[in-house]
Amino acid sequence: MAKKDDLLWKGILEEIFDDFLRFMHPKADEIYDLKKGIAFLDKELEQLFPPEEDEFSPKVVDKLARVNTWEGKEEWILIHVEVQGRYQKDFPRRMFTYYYRILDKYNRRISAYAVFTDGYKMKRPDRYETSYQGTSLTYRFNTYQLALQNEEELLESGNPFAIAVLVGRAAFIGSKYGDSQESEAELMSFKLQLLRKLTERRIKRKKIRALMNFLRYYVRFENDDNNVKFEQEIQTVTGRSEAMGIEELLLDRATRQGEQKKSKEFVENLLLEFGFTDEQAAKAAKVSIEFVQKIRAKLDKKKK
Repeated sequence: MAKKDDLLWKGILEEIFDDFLRFMHPKADEIYDLKKGIAFLDKELEQLFPPEEDEFSPKVVDKLARVNTWEGKEEWILIHVEVQGRYQKDFPRRMFTYYYRILDKYNRRISAYAVFTDGYKMKRPDRYETSYQGTSLTYRFNTYQLALQNEEELLESGNPFAIAVLVGRAAFIGSKYGDSQESEAELMSFKLQLLRKLTERRIKRKKIRALMNFLRYYVRFENDDNNVKFEQEIQTVTGRSEAMGIEELLLDRATRQGEQKKSKEFVENLLLEFGFTDEQAAKAAKVSIEFVQKIRAKLDKKKK
Protein backbone atom coordinates (compact mmCIF):
# COMPACT_ATOMS: atom_id res chain seq x y z
CA MET A 1 0.00 0.00 0.00
CA ALA A 2 1.51 3.27 -1.10
CA LYS A 3 1.44 6.24 1.29
CA LYS A 4 2.04 9.95 0.82
CA ASP A 5 1.94 11.28 4.34
CA ASP A 6 3.09 14.72 5.31
CA LEU A 7 1.34 17.02 2.82
CA LEU A 8 -1.88 15.06 3.23
CA TRP A 9 -1.86 15.37 7.03
CA LYS A 10 -1.02 19.05 6.79
CA GLY A 11 -3.85 19.61 4.34
CA ILE A 12 -6.53 17.75 6.28
CA LEU A 13 -5.59 19.49 9.55
CA GLU A 14 -6.02 22.87 7.87
CA GLU A 15 -9.46 21.92 6.59
CA ILE A 16 -10.86 20.40 9.81
CA PHE A 17 -8.85 22.13 12.53
CA ASP A 18 -12.01 23.22 14.34
CA ASP A 19 -13.20 19.60 14.39
CA PHE A 20 -9.82 18.55 15.77
CA LEU A 21 -10.33 20.95 18.68
CA ARG A 22 -13.85 19.64 19.30
CA PHE A 23 -12.58 16.06 19.09
CA MET A 24 -9.89 16.67 21.71
CA HIS A 25 -12.09 18.89 23.88
CA PRO A 26 -15.87 18.19 23.78
CA LYS A 27 -16.43 21.64 25.35
CA ALA A 28 -14.26 23.46 22.80
CA ASP A 29 -17.19 25.58 21.62
CA GLU A 30 -17.60 26.88 25.17
CA ILE A 31 -13.93 27.92 25.24
CA TYR A 32 -13.23 29.09 21.69
CA ASP A 33 -15.21 31.42 19.45
CA LEU A 34 -14.58 29.30 16.36
CA LYS A 35 -16.93 31.40 14.21
CA LYS A 36 -14.22 34.07 14.16
CA GLY A 37 -12.04 31.68 12.22
CA ILE A 38 -8.62 30.13 12.70
CA ALA A 39 -5.34 31.71 11.59
CA PHE A 40 -2.38 29.45 10.78
CA LEU A 41 0.95 30.92 11.83
CA ASP A 42 3.23 29.12 9.37
CA LYS A 43 5.68 32.02 9.04
CA GLU A 44 6.01 32.42 12.79
CA LEU A 45 6.69 28.70 13.18
CA GLU A 46 9.26 28.59 10.36
CA GLN A 47 11.17 31.46 11.94
CA LEU A 48 11.67 29.30 15.00
CA PHE A 49 12.08 25.94 13.24
CA PRO A 50 13.39 26.30 9.66
CA PRO A 51 12.61 23.28 7.43
CA GLU A 52 15.28 20.60 7.70
CA GLU A 53 17.20 20.00 4.47
CA ASP A 54 18.24 16.46 5.39
CA GLU A 55 16.17 14.02 3.33
CA PHE A 56 16.72 11.37 6.01
CA SER A 57 15.36 13.48 8.83
CA PRO A 58 12.10 12.20 10.40
CA LYS A 59 8.99 13.47 8.69
CA VAL A 60 6.76 15.60 10.86
CA VAL A 61 3.87 17.97 10.39
CA ASP A 62 3.76 21.05 12.59
CA LYS A 63 0.78 23.39 12.65
CA LEU A 64 0.62 26.48 14.82
CA ALA A 65 -2.77 28.16 14.94
CA ARG A 66 -4.29 31.25 16.56
CA VAL A 67 -7.85 31.02 17.85
CA ASN A 68 -10.10 33.42 19.74
CA THR A 69 -11.70 32.66 23.10
CA TRP A 70 -15.10 33.88 24.23
CA GLU A 71 -13.24 36.06 26.75
CA GLY A 72 -11.81 38.05 23.85
CA LYS A 73 -8.30 36.63 24.13
CA GLU A 74 -6.10 35.06 21.46
CA GLU A 75 -4.69 31.63 22.21
CA TRP A 76 -2.07 29.66 20.28
CA ILE A 77 -2.41 25.93 19.65
CA LEU A 78 0.40 23.70 18.41
CA ILE A 79 -0.14 20.33 16.74
CA HIS A 80 2.89 18.14 16.07
CA VAL A 81 2.21 15.04 13.96
CA GLU A 82 4.78 12.26 13.71
CA VAL A 83 3.99 10.93 10.24
CA GLN A 84 6.82 8.52 9.61
CA GLY A 85 6.46 6.14 12.54
CA ARG A 86 10.10 6.42 13.59
CA TYR A 87 9.97 7.54 17.17
CA GLN A 88 12.87 9.71 18.27
CA LYS A 89 14.22 9.31 21.80
CA ASP A 90 14.59 13.07 22.19
CA PHE A 91 10.96 13.66 21.19
CA PRO A 92 9.81 15.01 24.62
CA ARG A 93 12.69 17.49 24.55
CA ARG A 94 11.63 18.58 21.06
CA MET A 95 8.12 19.28 22.36
CA PHE A 96 9.58 21.37 25.19
CA THR A 97 11.72 23.23 22.65
CA TYR A 98 8.57 24.27 20.80
CA TYR A 99 7.14 25.62 24.03
CA TYR A 100 10.07 27.67 25.24
CA ARG A 101 10.97 29.13 21.85
CA ILE A 102 7.41 30.31 21.25
CA LEU A 103 7.24 31.70 24.77
CA ASP A 104 10.61 33.42 24.44
CA LYS A 105 10.06 35.03 21.01
CA TYR A 106 6.34 35.74 21.06
CA ASN A 107 5.51 35.64 24.78
CA ARG A 108 2.60 33.29 24.08
CA ARG A 109 1.44 30.31 26.04
CA ILE A 110 0.40 27.35 23.94
CA SER A 111 -1.78 24.27 24.15
CA ALA A 112 0.34 21.51 22.57
CA TYR A 113 -0.71 18.21 21.01
CA ALA A 114 1.49 15.37 19.75
CA VAL A 115 -0.25 12.99 17.33
CA PHE A 116 1.40 9.64 16.56
CA THR A 117 0.29 7.96 13.35
CA ASP A 118 2.34 4.75 13.62
CA GLY A 119 1.05 1.35 14.73
CA TYR A 120 3.12 1.24 17.94
CA LYS A 121 0.84 0.31 20.86
CA MET A 122 3.06 1.15 23.81
CA LYS A 123 2.10 4.47 25.39
CA ARG A 124 4.29 7.34 24.22
CA PRO A 125 5.66 9.80 26.81
CA ASP A 126 3.55 12.89 27.47
CA ARG A 127 6.11 15.00 29.32
CA TYR A 128 9.65 16.30 29.36
CA GLU A 129 11.46 16.19 32.68
CA THR A 130 14.88 17.37 33.75
CA SER A 131 16.51 18.05 37.10
CA TYR A 132 19.87 18.90 38.56
CA GLN A 133 20.98 19.72 42.09
CA GLY A 134 17.61 20.73 43.47
CA THR A 135 16.38 22.42 40.26
CA SER A 136 13.74 20.54 38.29
CA LEU A 137 11.32 21.08 35.46
CA THR A 138 8.35 19.09 34.16
CA TYR A 139 6.60 20.02 30.92
CA ARG A 140 3.44 18.06 30.08
CA PHE A 141 1.69 18.03 26.71
CA ASN A 142 -1.29 16.28 25.15
CA THR A 143 -0.71 13.07 23.19
CA TYR A 144 -2.92 11.10 20.83
CA GLN A 145 -1.93 7.73 19.37
CA LEU A 146 -3.90 6.35 16.44
CA ALA A 147 -2.93 2.79 17.35
CA LEU A 148 -4.53 3.01 20.82
CA GLN A 149 -7.96 4.21 19.72
CA ASN A 150 -11.16 2.17 19.74
CA GLU A 151 -12.29 1.65 16.17
CA GLU A 152 -15.96 1.13 17.03
CA GLU A 153 -16.09 4.38 18.98
CA LEU A 154 -14.46 6.22 16.10
CA LEU A 155 -16.99 4.78 13.65
CA GLU A 156 -19.85 5.96 15.87
CA SER A 157 -18.41 9.43 16.38
CA GLY A 158 -20.06 12.26 14.49
CA ASN A 159 -16.88 14.33 14.47
CA PRO A 160 -15.17 14.60 11.04
CA PHE A 161 -11.74 14.23 12.66
CA ALA A 162 -12.72 10.68 13.67
CA ILE A 163 -12.89 9.85 9.95
CA ALA A 164 -9.37 11.21 9.50
CA VAL A 165 -8.15 9.03 12.38
CA LEU A 166 -9.78 5.98 10.84
CA VAL A 167 -8.16 6.73 7.49
CA GLY A 168 -4.83 6.97 9.31
CA ARG A 169 -5.47 3.60 10.92
CA ALA A 170 -6.03 2.07 7.47
CA ALA A 171 -2.24 2.11 7.12
CA PHE A 172 -2.05 -0.61 9.79
CA ILE A 173 -3.92 -3.12 7.63
CA GLY A 174 -0.84 -4.11 5.65
CA SER A 175 0.98 -5.28 8.79
CA LYS A 176 -1.82 -7.76 9.60
CA TYR A 177 -1.44 -9.83 6.44
CA GLY A 178 1.54 -11.49 4.83
CA ASP A 179 -0.39 -11.91 1.60
CA SER A 180 -0.73 -8.64 -0.31
CA GLN A 181 -3.89 -9.80 -2.10
CA GLU A 182 -5.62 -10.43 1.23
CA SER A 183 -4.34 -7.09 2.51
CA GLU A 184 -5.72 -5.29 -0.54
CA ALA A 185 -9.12 -6.94 -0.08
CA GLU A 186 -9.26 -5.90 3.58
CA LEU A 187 -8.20 -2.35 2.70
CA MET A 188 -10.92 -2.13 0.04
CA SER A 189 -13.55 -3.28 2.53
CA PHE A 190 -12.36 -0.78 5.15
CA LYS A 191 -12.17 2.18 2.77
CA LEU A 192 -15.64 1.42 1.42
CA GLN A 193 -16.96 1.34 5.00
CA LEU A 194 -15.43 4.77 5.65
CA LEU A 195 -16.80 6.06 2.35
CA ARG A 196 -20.33 5.10 3.39
CA LYS A 197 -19.85 6.65 6.85
CA LEU A 198 -18.61 9.86 5.28
CA THR A 199 -21.60 10.18 2.97
CA GLU A 200 -24.01 9.51 5.83
CA ARG A 201 -22.68 12.37 7.97
CA ARG A 202 -24.00 15.91 7.92
CA ILE A 203 -20.72 17.57 7.10
CA LYS A 204 -20.07 20.74 5.12
CA ARG A 205 -19.33 20.05 1.48
CA LYS A 206 -15.83 21.53 1.63
CA LYS A 207 -14.90 19.24 4.50
CA ILE A 208 -16.46 16.21 2.79
CA ARG A 209 -14.32 16.88 -0.25
CA ALA A 210 -11.17 17.20 1.89
CA LEU A 211 -11.93 14.00 3.79
CA MET A 212 -12.83 12.20 0.56
CA ASN A 213 -9.46 13.07 -0.91
CA PHE A 214 -7.68 12.08 2.32
CA LEU A 215 -9.49 8.74 2.12
CA ARG A 216 -8.50 8.37 -1.53
CA TYR A 217 -4.81 9.11 -1.25
CA TYR A 218 -3.48 8.57 2.28
CA VAL A 219 -3.24 4.81 1.73
CA ARG A 220 -3.32 3.80 -1.93
CA PHE A 221 -3.74 0.30 -3.28
CA GLU A 222 -0.65 -1.35 -4.71
CA ASN A 223 -2.79 -2.76 -7.51
CA ASP A 224 -3.85 0.07 -9.81
CA ASP A 225 -6.99 -1.86 -10.75
CA ASN A 226 -8.15 -1.50 -7.14
CA ASN A 227 -7.54 2.25 -7.27
CA VAL A 228 -9.77 2.44 -10.34
CA LYS A 229 -12.38 0.24 -8.67
CA PHE A 230 -12.44 2.44 -5.59
CA GLU A 231 -12.90 5.55 -7.75
CA GLN A 232 -15.87 3.83 -9.41
CA GLU A 233 -17.32 3.03 -5.97
CA ILE A 234 -17.03 6.69 -5.00
CA GLN A 235 -18.98 7.70 -8.08
CA THR A 236 -21.60 5.03 -7.38
CA VAL A 237 -22.07 6.09 -3.75
CA THR A 238 -22.06 9.82 -4.41
CA GLY A 239 -24.03 9.57 -7.64
CA ARG A 240 -21.43 11.63 -9.47
CA SER A 241 -17.71 12.11 -9.85
CA GLU A 242 -16.25 14.16 -7.01
CA ALA A 243 -13.34 14.25 -9.33
CA MET A 244 -10.43 16.24 -8.26
CA GLY A 245 -7.60 13.99 -9.39
CA ILE A 246 -4.56 13.49 -7.20
CA GLU A 247 -2.47 15.57 -9.59
CA GLU A 248 -4.92 18.48 -9.39
CA LEU A 249 -5.34 18.14 -5.63
CA LEU A 250 -1.64 18.05 -4.86
CA LEU A 251 -0.79 20.67 -7.46
CA ASP A 252 -3.32 23.04 -5.88
CA ARG A 253 -1.98 22.47 -2.38
CA ALA A 254 1.61 22.46 -3.50
CA THR A 255 1.17 25.74 -5.36
CA ARG A 256 -0.05 27.45 -2.20
CA GLN A 257 2.91 26.11 -0.26
CA GLY A 258 5.30 26.98 -3.08
CA GLU A 259 4.30 30.62 -2.75
CA GLN A 260 5.74 30.55 0.75
CA LYS A 261 8.90 28.52 0.18
CA LYS A 262 10.55 27.99 -3.18
CA SER A 263 13.04 25.62 -1.66
CA LYS A 264 15.14 22.73 -2.77
CA GLU A 265 13.43 20.58 -0.13
CA PHE A 266 10.00 21.45 -1.50
CA VAL A 267 10.92 20.45 -5.06
CA GLU A 268 12.56 17.23 -3.81
CA ASN A 269 9.33 16.38 -2.00
CA LEU A 270 7.29 16.81 -5.17
CA LEU A 271 9.63 14.61 -7.16
CA LEU A 272 10.22 11.89 -4.56
CA GLU A 273 6.89 11.66 -2.76
CA PHE A 274 4.43 12.46 -5.53
CA GLY A 275 6.22 11.62 -8.74
CA PHE A 276 5.65 15.04 -10.30
CA THR A 277 7.14 15.66 -13.74
CA ASP A 278 9.73 18.42 -14.10
CA GLU A 279 7.09 20.70 -15.61
CA GLN A 280 4.57 20.05 -12.81
CA ALA A 281 7.17 20.59 -10.08
CA ALA A 282 8.42 23.79 -11.69
CA LYS A 283 4.87 25.13 -11.95
CA ALA A 284 3.99 24.20 -8.34
CA ALA A 285 7.17 25.65 -6.84
CA LYS A 286 7.27 28.57 -9.28
CA VAL A 287 10.86 27.87 -10.25
CA SER A 288 12.52 27.21 -13.59
CA ILE A 289 12.46 23.78 -15.20
CA GLU A 290 16.27 23.91 -15.26
CA PHE A 291 16.29 24.27 -11.46
CA VAL A 292 14.07 21.18 -11.13
CA GLN A 293 16.17 19.21 -13.61
CA LYS A 294 19.32 19.87 -11.58
CA ILE A 295 17.62 18.58 -8.43
CA ARG A 296 16.33 15.50 -10.23
CA ALA A 297 19.82 14.77 -11.55
CA LYS A 298 21.25 14.92 -8.02
CA LEU A 299 18.49 12.64 -6.72
CA ASP A 300 19.08 10.13 -9.51
CA LYS A 301 22.79 10.19 -8.73
CA LYS A 302 22.11 9.36 -5.08
CA LYS A 303 20.04 6.32 -6.08
CA LYS A 304 22.94 4.78 -7.99
